[in-house]
Amino acid sequence: MASQISNERPPVDQVLADIADYVLQYKIESKVAWRTAFYCFLDTLGCGFEALTYPACTKLLGPVVSGTIVPNGAKVPGTNYQLDPIQAAFNIGTIVRWLDFNDTWLAAEWGHPSDNLGGILATADWLSRTRIAMGEKPLKAREVLEAMIMAHEIQGVLALENSFNKVGLDHVILVKVASTAVVGKLLGLSRDELINAVSLAFVDGQALRTYRHAPNTGSRKSWAAGDATSRAVKLALIAKTGEMGYPSVLTAPVWGFYDVSFKGKEFQFQRAYGSYVMENVLFKISFPAEFHSQTAVEAAMLLHDQLKAIGKTVESIKHIEIRTHEAAIRIIDKKGPLHNPADRDHCIQYMIAVPLIYGRLTAEDYEDRIAMDPRIDVLRDKMNCIEDFKLTEDYHDPEKRAIANGLTITLNDGTKLSEILVEYPIGHPRRRDEGIPKLIEKYRINLARIFADKQQKQILNATLDYDTFIDMDVNQLVDLMVK
Repeated sequence: MASQISNERPPVDQVLADIADYVLQYKIESKVAWRTAFYCFLDTLGCGFEALTYPACTKLLGPVVSGTIVPNGAKVPGTNYQLDPIQAAFNIGTIVRWLDFNDTWLAAEWGHPSDNLGGILATADWLSRTRIAMGEKPLKAREVLEAMIMAHEIQGVLALENSFNKVGLDHVILVKVASTAVVGKLLGLSRDELINAVSLAFVDGQALRTYRHAPNTGSRKSWAAGDATSRAVKLALIAKTGEMGYPSVLTAPVWGFYDVSFKGKEFQFQRAYGSYVMENVLFKISFPAEFHSQTAVEAAMLLHDQLKAIGKTVESIKHIEIRTHEAAIRIIDKKGPLHNPADRDHCIQYMIAVPLIYGRLTAEDYEDRIAMDPRIDVLRDKMNCIEDFKLTEDYHDPEKRAIANGLTITLNDGTKLSEILVEYPIGHPRRRDEGIPKLIEKYRINLARIFADKQQKQILNATLDYDTFIDMDVNQLVDLMVK
């Protein structure tokens, strides 16, 4: 005879309570976190501006129904769209993620915490315009940065010890959870309402990683985060109406998230929420490439110059050994045909071959025009990935968080070139001083892609000085960046 299940309402899962209490009570004191969030904001929107030059991205943007007008709606930077905050979040989240060029967090789970900016900026802009229409004061850019730091922290701390990819779920679940929490705060939710909102994010159906892996790799991986952060805005707005939540959404036997979607395991935590993730986030500065390959691409660029110096070409290469870490092998070690740009930017062999041939790796190098070069697949067939357990250990070490790759080329005449090992990419905290000037240059280049000179200067004058930036009204900041 089946045992009866108690219908007593259970206490709130501690994970939900901890997220709500962090968002509502924690005061961010870290100057490093605040300054890093500022650079993160610039870089994230810059990535979005570059994405606007790709029709495959822009075809997804705009209102759900053409011609829809939303008074006091959120504006989408780089466009002339003014949308409801849910659709604006999708638009912003999609452009910043499209080219795989925004920041990264690597741990048991991977992800891109700046994906949360879609929901944060759309909500903050909409609230600001609505407040002004009601004779109230708008939000300041400082509040956007605070929300970014907290969203980074929630997503990143959950990722430290909990691998969603190993149970087949995509990391954008963490975007949805983190965005729901910080958007809920912007909306003024009470503690109970915020817990309800986060519970709704976990009780949702979650995205599968199917679209990130062979043989189904596809462009959904470029808009999945936009979808997640827009869903977060919707769930936070639903909770604001007083809609109920589900207090044991994680721990409920049989029907809870742990039993249904996490193989019965509970989340593990390495540290409490603070500002650690923003302080240590990884910027993608040099190459629009999946982050586990960043150091491999840098090594390939150095080898390109070395081959040129000794009078050799890629045709002189017999074999390339890639000494790497386990996560890189699991995600981007890929043989066989590559069907589209989304397939190519998740193939370490492709991302090594292009710089060896051309001495560069840009977003355009994933398009068919370059991929048709027969030398690329010839080189791919000559590459072999080998896991070095020490590199895997350094990858997981919280004091290192290395993302190392070493390349060794053997030439047709038997000559073996010395291995080039790059342990930390230029966007790593250990190379922050080297990276920030290049990040600002990347931002300038991306502004120039879509804005005329006069507007570029106006944007730069308003955004490059931290003290000026944080005191700007959000709506005024966004207005500077629309077409």
